[in-house]
Amino acid sequence: MNTDHLPLLLEREMPFGKYQGRKIADLPGHYLGWFAREGFPRGELGQLLALMYELDHNDLRALLDPLRPSCPSCPSRPLPRR
Repeated sequence: MNTDHLPLLLEREMPFGKYQGRKIADLPGHYLGWFAREGFPRGELGQLLALMYELDHNDLRALLDPLRPSCPSCPSRPLPRR
């Protein structure tokens, strides 16, 4: 795991698909699981999605909490888990 990628999960947005525009850190687990089954895209996006999948799958999303903005009205707040 490249720890330099962790802040990027909170900065980069999904560039396509149903969740286009949503931060990678806020993508739902079922969507990340779909990529894990079907294949991650090439390049940095695929690496970030694979990292986020591992965090989600291993219930480690909380590792990103200290990196999130502290203001409650900031748009990059996590969505409630279902």
